Amino acid sequence: MSSGALVAAVDIGGTKIAGGLVTRDGEPLHEVQVPTPAKGEAAEVLGAVHDVLDLLAAHGSWGQVDRIGVGSAGPVDVVRGTVSPVNIPNWRGFPLVERVAAHPAVGGRLPVVLGGDAVAMTAAEHWVGAARGFANALCLVVSTGVGAGLVLNGKVYAGPSGNAGHLGHITVDMDGDPCPCGSRGCLERVASGTAIAAWALGRGWRPDGDDASAAAVAASARAGDETARAAFDRAGKALAAGIAATATLVELEAAVLGGGVLQAGDLLLEPLRRHLQTYAALPFTHGIKILPARLGTRAGLVGAAALALG
Repeated sequence: MSSGALVAAVDIGGTKIAGGLVTRDGEPLHEVQVPTPAKGEAAEVLGAVHDVLDLLAAHGSWGQVDRIGVGSAGPVDVVRGTVSPVNIPNWRGFPLVERVAAHPAVGGRLPVVLGGDAVAMTAAEHWVGAARGFANALCLVVSTGVGAGLVLNGKVYAGPSGNAGHLGHITVDMDGDPCPCGSRGCLERVASGTAIAAWALGRGWRPDGDDASAAAVAASARAGDETARAAFDRAGKALAAGIAATATLVELEAAVLGGGVLQAGDLLLEPLRRHLQTYAALPFTHGIKILPARLGTRAGLVGAAALALG
């Protein structure tokens, strides 16, 4: 296998589907993106994935691709090659690996490796990002949802089905809101960008314009809006509880946080670190480093490539 061979990487989320051609050093050479028709029929969502593959296959370097890595919102089943993203309701047990392998530009000649999007982000940050050098770490994606992955004993640990570390769907509020996953009070229902904006709106916050997003809440918080600041404090508190619980189970050195909500910076990280001092109470959970991810929006693609490379 040529050392110069490329990996075609696809990152499927509830908002966008990204694609890239990634080198063996973890560097994306070419990137494309299309919106996710998340509420569309299964074939429509697959069509968007195929559009990304079409765009990648049209690039002059496509001939150097020797494998495909796919990171998808989950849950996933890496044994069966299927996905059931919480935020894509018409994909339940969807045979994604089979359908990607059947794309004309793939034609069954390239191996397709599937992983959860948060596991992919974890693989990326451990390979070339903020988790590099840590033997035991938790990596979180805080965006439309909340996903996470684990590094244990120096290796990404995905678990038998590929869903280990699925922290966004642990309960942090016993009497909390119902979650699309079927549970209630999930971390994702408190700390995701969607949840931050919804909580602030429900308590009287109003955006300056039509943008009722977590970014707009952050702008209001920076301007001194107390409800907006409280929304980020609440999210940071929930994340601290989830990180502390994970550290109690597996003993962590670091937690790396990425995703669009992290653009809020210390509005989220300061309360997270403060509340972590309360929740990480046992001596062996002290000293967890809370670090911002380094790869930004590229983490999903780099991570999908890392999973494909094994």
